[in-house]
Amino acid sequence: METCARRGAGGVSIQACAELVQRGDPDRFLAAMAVPVAARAVLFPIYAFNLEVARAPWVTQEPMIAEMRLQWWRDALEEIAQGGPVRRHEVATPLAEVLDAEGAGLLDALVEARRWDIAREPFAGVPALEAYLEATSGHLAWAAARALGAAEGEAAFRDMAYAAGLANWLLAAPSLAAAGVAPLPEAAPEAIADLAWNGLRRWRKGRGLKLPKRARPAALAFWRAPSLLRQAAKDPDRVLGAGLAQSEFARRGGLLLHSFRL
Repeated sequence: METCARRGAGGVSIQACAELVQRGDPDRFLAAMAVPVAARAVLFPIYAFNLEVARAPWVTQEPMIAEMRLQWWRDALEEIAQGGPVRRHEVATPLAEVLDAEGAGLLDALVEARRWDIAREPFAGVPALEAYLEATSGHLAWAAARALGAAEGEAAFRDMAYAAGLANWLLAAPSLAAAGVAPLPEAAPEAIADLAWNGLRRWRKGRGLKLPKRARPAALAFWRAPSLLRQAAKDPDRVLGAGLAQSEFARRGGLLLHSFRL
């Protein structure tokens, strides 16, 4: 883990961020470890923030406490956007070193979207699920790309991020269902297959567009999307049944292949 460590302008180590991501988001950890050290120093605080926000609604059964946890992050992002002093925190402090006001605004919209996880009400339809994925996976990806220096390529990042967000959502569907959540607007196999095929179309569209070179490390986190979406499209019964799966060899091999293609 020493290769993850860095001291930012404020003297805050990102070691804690890297360790959080390693424990709680192993896919993004692997993706971040496959990019240059300078890019890791940007990505780990953003990924650690995402992890903290994503799990905030699930660590308590009290909606009010969950709301307070999310509001804490919105307040921290407002401090970052204003450019003034930012609260000392193992994630918020290094996050402030890599975000500008626009990036903070993107992540604030992500936090707002995560309020769905508190209510856990069924999505009203496919557009509602798509909007949720655009605001979570899409905003996260573009905020990361911008933090790495991207000034263009937003459409490509958002298409690929949508596909990756959908793949991860389908991967988590059995766990969500076991927790009493209806993860999909429609549970029929045909509807799930259509959703997955559309995700693949978004992936191919984004993959066909040029990505800014300096921001390509942020796109490595999408590597599992095509394989998982193809599996869901061809065998939709698995999504809410046994669940989607990949061997460890296929998972790591896909990361290596994707890294070569970026």
